[in-house]
Amino acid sequence: MRWHIHDESEAWGNRWLSVRKLDVEQPDGDRIDYHAVRLKHVAAVVLTDGGQRVLLMWRHRFLTDTWAWELPMGLIEADETPAEAAARELEEETGWRPEELHELVYSQPAAGIMDSAHHVFHATTATWTGEPVERNESDRIEWIPLADIPAMIRRREIVSGITLVGLQQTLLNQLSG
Repeated sequence: MRWHIHDESEAWGNRWLSVRKLDVEQPDGDRIDYHAVRLKHVAAVVLTDGGQRVLLMWRHRFLTDTWAWELPMGLIEADETPAEAAARELEEETGWRPEELHELVYSQPAAGIMDSAHHVFHATTATWTGEPVERNESDRIEWIPLADIPAMIRRREIVSGITLVGLQQTLLNQLSG
């Protein structure tokens, strides 16, 4: 059931993403034109304090014109590991530098149309280094009780896929142990 790519070209791109046109052969032998997005991989951090609260950012996403709580996250640069990018983004966006990161969960949010991978890390200790240097990311940054997360998800106050995956994995890990 493997699909085979015969040709691929860029329809449009910039330094973050590339919209691609592919000549694909399906398992039954049919060849089709297929369009996909190649996007840099993303790293995020679930920073908790003693397992009771999580650090979240209240932000506006202009594309959907919605406000919601999100984890600190960003694109992984070519010279970075996922963990390095996650630590950098946490500090730039919140002013907190993680002491130690542990891989929490890995996902491919839209593997049928986009090749971006999402790497979510967990940190339980961090050092305050000062006000965030990235001033365009969030309206406010708050420590939110983990016990409040399920209700916030139900109310659609948390809708970002990488944030949902990271927080739900954190809650599952608490249940198991």
